[in-house]
Amino acid sequence: MKLENPHTGALTLEHFWMPYTANRQFKQAPRLLARAKDMHYYTPDGREVLDGTAGLWCVNAGHCREPIVAAIQKQAATMDFAPTFQMGHPLVFEAATAVAHVTPDGMDRIFFTNSGSECADTAMKIALAYHRARGEASRRIIIGRERGYHGSNFGGTSAGGIPGNRKSFPGVVSIVDHLRSTHDWARNAYSKGMPKHGVEFAEELERIVGLHDASNVAAVIIEPVAGSTGVLIPPQGYLDRIREICTKHGILLIFDEVITGFGRLGYPFAADFFGVRPDILCMAKAINNASVPMGAVAVDNGIHDAIVDAAPEGAIEFMHGYTYSGHPLAAAAVVATQKLYREEHLFQRAALLSPYFEEAVHSLRGTRHVIDIRNLEMIAGIELEPRPGAPGSRAYETFVKCFEWGVLIRITGDIIALSPPLIIEKPHIDRIVETIRDALKTVD
Repeated sequence: MKLENPHTGALTLEHFWMPYTANRQFKQAPRLLARAKDMHYYTPDGREVLDGTAGLWCVNAGHCREPIVAAIQKQAATMDFAPTFQMGHPLVFEAATAVAHVTPDGMDRIFFTNSGSECADTAMKIALAYHRARGEASRRIIIGRERGYHGSNFGGTSAGGIPGNRKSFPGVVSIVDHLRSTHDWARNAYSKGMPKHGVEFAEELERIVGLHDASNVAAVIIEPVAGSTGVLIPPQGYLDRIREICTKHGILLIFDEVITGFGRLGYPFAADFFGVRPDILCMAKAINNASVPMGAVAVDNGIHDAIVDAAPEGAIEFMHGYTYSGHPLAAAAVVATQKLYREEHLFQRAALLSPYFEEAVHSLRGTRHVIDIRNLEMIAGIELEPRPGAPGSRAYETFVKCFEWGVLIRITGDIIALSPPLIIEKPHIDRIVETIRDALKTVD
């Protein structure tokens, strides 16, 4: 679909190959966002759209917050770029310190990336490097989980458990295995908070470790709450048992907290909420309110020291990094964002508001097409009965209808996912829920 010559000012859609998008469908009826502020997006024609998804699980402090904008603008005018290969700049160290102040105790070594996808690959590389530094180079197998998502790079795609991704790119990395998903609709439908049933699913890790022998297993990588595959909440006791098994066998536990990090569960990280400490923790998205691409991996200090101390003096200890690791603009945004979180007590605010959010979302039980609702703090998933022969179409039509009526939701398959900015007010919650309710009445 080619529009006018771009030099005339008319918008041309054909050149941008859109990610995770049905390109032909979108370009026939594009949904465009032109600006944003606080809880809302605005379309090019000025229509207001309430953001029920914090952009893409990432704008936790709301859109275009002035302290963050000012920090980026100031840094752009001061120094646009500085390398972090054998060089540094003050802001990247300040940003790492700001992040280390909220990571779990003893996990204050921070490696910056540019995205959650890069974090997953970085974390797996760190796990392999750690075992090699300790003389256990045979530990090369990574264990992920079905219906897990760890980004779109080769490592994350392999460790992830989304069938569509793996079908498109099979066997990109061969040293992986997978736990079963914790999702148990038959026993846990309409759970509020952590489901009661399913702790026994953690025992499958013992079977998989036994199959490969622990001496060959490097790490387990899981999302504490699986977001992109439909808000899958871990059963009570499940993460504790995974931690116990990993510790027993000397296997590193990686938490992918790209979605759950920075207040989504009312704490800095899901590790704090669940009281389960990983060895490596991935974060991105809300680390700087998604204002400039940025991710980070927090590592247990002992893991960092083992890798660094094993290298000869003067040698590069970890052969990994990105041109934009710790980019000055992104680092400035990290410092400003972390300060804003503290000053506005946004994590605590999320915890206080979550009971109201829970009740509002569960009020959709009994609504047309709804077969399950699940939530934890400021995350919710509303599962719809698939349309026979057309899975995903019912949720997509609901998504379009909500957008037309001024509310942005997220869908994955036939699941509606909600993760609003943490500055949300109760009337916003009511509007999101009622718009979904009304939209479902119009969808066959």
